[in-house]
Amino acid sequence: MKVRQGAPGAKILALGHYQPSNVVTNDDLAATMETNDEWIQSRVGIKERRVALDSESEIDLAVQAGGKALAASGLAASDIDLVIVATCTLETQIPNASARVAVRLGIESPGAFDVNTACSGFCYALAVADNAIRTGSATNVLVIGTEKLSQWIDWTDRSTAVIFADGAGAAVVGPSQTPGIGPVVWGSAGDKAEAIMIKDRDSSLSQEGQTVFRWATTALHPVAKQVCEAAGVDPADLAAFVPHQANLRIIEAIARKIGAENAVVAKDIVLAGNTSAASIPLALSRMVERGEVQSGGLALLLGFGAGLTYAGQVVEIP
Repeated sequence: MKVRQGAPGAKILALGHYQPSNVVTNDDLAATMETNDEWIQSRVGIKERRVALDSESEIDLAVQAGGKALAASGLAASDIDLVIVATCTLETQIPNASARVAVRLGIESPGAFDVNTACSGFCYALAVADNAIRTGSATNVLVIGTEKLSQWIDWTDRSTAVIFADGAGAAVVGPSQTPGIGPVVWGSAGDKAEAIMIKDRDSSLSQEGQTVFRWATTALHPVAKQVCEAAGVDPADLAAFVPHQANLRIIEAIARKIGAENAVVAKDIVLAGNTSAASIPLALSRMVERGEVQSGGLALLLGFGAGLTYAGQVVEIP
């Protein structure tokens, strides 16, 4: 990747993920609403998803994923000086998630804040971590995407209940002699903000599926190409393409248009559902765990969703 002159590098040192043990299949949903396995798979590509127990919070999920990433990094909790949590599903807005996660992981007195750009949140948070390290504001950063979407879903509404799920993914980001995180390309389309929303604290998540689908399949592949250009990477040289796991048809449409014919395309949505800010780190961590991609290869990350917001960067796979 391009070296940014005069700036130290940062890279992902390790990944971790966590999914609730409770599996909800399409047949399970068909027993409670008018839908079926064929209908769900043909429209969004999902076979099953994980749903947290009432006793499991988005904080619990984040602690599990963050703890695994920290253990895999070989760093001690005392080495982390910044914690960033990307989430849009906190049950309560105060206190934030990051400070609560940090104290449960034994990380003392770090900088701690949350990012809410929904499904693009992990990429936004990763960019901030990269910038913090390169400018000297932090040395090692724990970045977590965590969501408990199930607590904001109307489980009688098949337009959302069949899509969204729970989970968490995390990355430990540290200094590097050479850059392992490329420049971020980010932006928004606020004129479409109401396409995905929770109207108020008494409402469930709603989505204008066709609006989101048209936007994602027309506006985002140029962004993906810009991300590669910013990093100085030919899409043909990518080892992996890890987009937000929104919809299998969207993933496949973007993948076809960017020219990454040699990349393994993350399709975690099939068994994990749409986990918003958790989906990219969760998918990448699972790809690494299964040995589908090798350390040192380049992965294109592309987050997009509510806001509407988007962000992406090329990263070196840990």
